[in-house]
Amino acid sequence: MVHDSPDKPGEAGARKARQAATDAPPQDTAPPDLDPATSGGDDEDDARLPDILEESGAIGDEPLASGHEAIERAVRLAPTSPGVYRMLSANADVLYVGKAKNVKKRLSNYARQSAPLPARILRMIAATVTVEIVSTTTETEALLLEANLIKQLRPRFNVQLRDDKSFPYILITGDHWAPQILKHRGAQTRQGRYFGPFASAGAVNRTITALQRAFLIRSCTDSFFESRTRPCLLYQIRRCAGPCTREIDFGGYTTLVREATDFLSGKSQAVKQELAAEMEKASGELEFESAALYRDRLAALSAIQSQQGINPRTVEEADVFAIHQEGGFSCVEVFFFRTGQNWGNRAYFPRAEKTYTPEEVLGSFLAQFYDDKPPPKTILLSHEIEETDLLANALSIKAGHKVEVIAPKRGEKKELVTHALTNAREALGRKLADTATQSRLLDAMSATLNLPHAPKRIEVYDNSHIQGTNAVGAMIVAGPDGFVKNQYRKFNIKSEGITPGDDFAMMREVLERRFKRLINPPDESATKDSKAKDDDFPQWPDLVIIDGGRGQLNAVREIFANLGLTQVSLMSVAKGPDRDAGRETLFMPEREAIKLEPRDPVLYFIQRLRDEAHRFVIGSHRKLRKKDIREAGLQEIPGIGPSRKRALLHHFGTLKEIERASIADLGKVPGVSAESARRIFDYFHPQPG
Repeated sequence: MVHDSPDKPGEAGARKARQAATDAPPQDTAPPDLDPATSGGDDEDDARLPDILEESGAIGDEPLASGHEAIERAVRLAPTSPGVYRMLSANADVLYVGKAKNVKKRLSNYARQSAPLPARILRMIAATVTVEIVSTTTETEALLLEANLIKQLRPRFNVQLRDDKSFPYILITGDHWAPQILKHRGAQTRQGRYFGPFASAGAVNRTITALQRAFLIRSCTDSFFESRTRPCLLYQIRRCAGPCTREIDFGGYTTLVREATDFLSGKSQAVKQELAAEMEKASGELEFESAALYRDRLAALSAIQSQQGINPRTVEEADVFAIHQEGGFSCVEVFFFRTGQNWGNRAYFPRAEKTYTPEEVLGSFLAQFYDDKPPPKTILLSHEIEETDLLANALSIKAGHKVEVIAPKRGEKKELVTHALTNAREALGRKLADTATQSRLLDAMSATLNLPHAPKRIEVYDNSHIQGTNAVGAMIVAGPDGFVKNQYRKFNIKSEGITPGDDFAMMREVLERRFKRLINPPDESATKDSKAKDDDFPQWPDLVIIDGGRGQLNAVREIFANLGLTQVSLMSVAKGPDRDAGRETLFMPEREAIKLEPRDPVLYFIQRLRDEAHRFVIGSHRKLRKKDIREAGLQEIPGIGPSRKRALLHHFGTLKEIERASIADLGKVPGVSAESARRIFDYFHPQPG
């Protein structure tokens, strides 16, 4: 989608829904979404009622009758107008969020004890002790509010959109005479043109790089732009037109920006034809250097389009959704098409009970998906969903333009949906295979390490620093579905009394900060540090792994003893001789050291866990160090005085390019000796402890 900012049309309905969500009484809850059918059970569900109630922790018919009574009390006071209702458990946890055109009528369907209902709804009714209602003006507003509350409260009996990361956009700024091109996430408050969404940051970065080659638009910050006295390296390698030092005039740069905007707006053929004409003209006038520049720009544009794979002929702007179910799991594949170009795809694995149909999961998924994203003009679906017109109307109000929601039956649109469905089927197949492999590894780990049971949550800790500076600790998490990256945490070491390089003290601080929050979670931070996006995923680890030998293990045992932790299994992983992978030694409390065969799958799994923790902590450490380097500039490199610093900046243009340079490239700078080049390189590429 292409749009200007900060003016954003049609957000009134969404804002009103969010305000209603904010005004609603707060609940301590957890998972996301779906509206239950008011009928559709079968005799088998009724026959299994005692088993169903027992599965939900209830015995006999009394809890079900109690739930019916709670709903009947709500029916007496329920309005006959549109609204959103929430079913709450005895612990005030929100079990389910639903919306209705007539709330009283909808709740009455739940209250009828003679009505056959699906098993999941019977479990929900049995657990319900109270019902809360929020009235809305229209059913459309109720739909928007329902989606917002589901994402906020994450009820157990709703479909859950578990991966809801924001999408990156390309921004061409409009608040400077020489617009900048950059990747953007979050609120679109800066003035300029936004193009997206793109499925991944990698897709945005590749596109921006190609656009720089094609249109020579600057990517530097305004402050860097204003401080230039000579062109930087990007100008030298023909990825910028050099407006900072007036290598190109205002009119010429404005033309480049217009061409880039036209290309991203879908006028790619017109832009390419214009560049081809300019290339022919320059060649005819024997200006071969200019002709070569146009040739390179055309090649860059062709590279962008070739990377995008499918580029539809008749679909200008659309999101394509296809769902595939298998083995009790669902996968929704989403493709983004903007300006007639494919801007990537992403697979989602929403959590839903096995009894949900593909149409139910997809309908609920869509409402949540667009809760915080601008919808395109067309939404193509693999399955017909209920209330298509209502969803289209709600999204039209939100977007400020007409949104069409269809399940195409023929033509190119059907081909796009079929392609997305194939991707959904393959993605779910890979997911199921990975899950099965992970489960076998966890079972094997449990047997090898003699654990009480297969661990559902494994936490791995590591530290990183350089002679005690920029010290940071990190925790990575793994479970039955693999690495759980939304649970990763980094810990900037804060204790002032720690001796530089004291790994034991650093680990003590990290573990105490982590587990004290679990033992006594603060009111506000409990949500951030102790609440998972998936309610089935435990917050307490079954196994904690640290990098080190018996000494590190004993130190952690002492920390856990001081905290009163006895239910968590501990293990340390010591590197083999010469740090060789496959020769590690495993240490566990009150047990002999464990040596596994180099090809043992369990050992390989443990290596993966340790390496992931090391990767994450090193990345966190380098980000912290780079921040310090950028703040200090080149002032901290020993032996590099003002003249050499000036020579380095004049040669490379930016600190970032100096950081990227090899020792050989650094040695080419006038006044920089081989030893100085080595010192500069080591400063930017240290080996963390």
